[in-house]
Amino acid sequence: MSNFLGDLVKGFDNANILEDGGNSSEYSGSIDTGSYIMNAVLSGSMYGGVPNNKITAFAGESATGKTFFVLGVLKTFLDQNPEGGVIYFDTEAAVTKKMMTDRGIDAKRVAIVEPQSIEEFRTQAVRMLDQYLETKEQPPMMMVLDSLGMLSSEKELEDTAKGENKRDMTKAQLLRGTFRVLSLKLAKANVPMLVTNHVYDVVGAYVPTKEISGGSGLKYAASSICMLTKKKDKDGTDVIGNLIKVRMHKSRFTKENKDVLVKLSYDSGLDRYYGLLDLAEKYDIIKKVSTRYELPDGRKVFAKAINENPEQYFTDDIMAQLEVAASREFMYGQVGVDEAIEEADDVSETQSG
Repeated sequence: MSNFLGDLVKGFDNANILEDGGNSSEYSGSIDTGSYIMNAVLSGSMYGGVPNNKITAFAGESATGKTFFVLGVLKTFLDQNPEGGVIYFDTEAAVTKKMMTDRGIDAKRVAIVEPQSIEEFRTQAVRMLDQYLETKEQPPMMMVLDSLGMLSSEKELEDTAKGENKRDMTKAQLLRGTFRVLSLKLAKANVPMLVTNHVYDVVGAYVPTKEISGGSGLKYAASSICMLTKKKDKDGTDVIGNLIKVRMHKSRFTKENKDVLVKLSYDSGLDRYYGLLDLAEKYDIIKKVSTRYELPDGRKVFAKAINENPEQYFTDDIMAQLEVAASREFMYGQVGVDEAIEEADDVSETQSG
């Protein structure tokens, strides 16, 4: 077969044959979110998570855990990459050193940047990425924008300084341009970016509808957008945390419009196993019998016992079956499912041997 494609792209630094690799848009691994079910809805695997070189957005109303999710992923990223660092663009002036250290995050490895406008954020982020690409040694790096909804344009700032209350009609276009530039540079540098954003109610919609603020720029650039809603988690009358419903609003890796429920505790943070029992029941891995659940070994226990001591009940064999179930529930195509089945078979053979 004639290698005419190779001849055509020869000499272009930004072009190559896909089979040869080197494509900056290729998936390059993931970062654990701290929740198995959250990992699954994002990547199709309980052991996956946020993509390494893409933009991932968490959108929701106030106090739905957007910043907490980001800090959890940030901590995992730093734990997995001892030489890594994080650039944190804080537009709400909300993140403090105590907030970081209370969650076990090394504050020396996080740089806080407080941009005043969209233009300033774009300039600073692009310059940092350009400098990073020019360095010989490139330790793992992550960028965070918390939050997009609080960024103003320079025109808005100037109008406010003049005492004028005018809407900047170019803001959405400015954001689109910003993310167009950033998405390719992030992919080339293999740097993930996490973005939090607000949602608002669509006025005049026939059914209640939530829309992401900031126009279409983030919608097009993000590989994954998670919509978060919450309800209080109570122990009797005491509120002990939040139950957060995560809907995959957009994804280039998994099925869209899938919902999962994660538990966010005030004391212990994100519950790693919460949500797996629902998945196990749906795929008959653990069967519900009346008010209790029947385990593969025949034991019958209440959901509370399983949720309070998940390591005891979610054995290696059950986790392998759940990985297959997660692939079938969330992943496109059959390849990922086949791989999960092979891994489950390996676990079963190891245990039987």
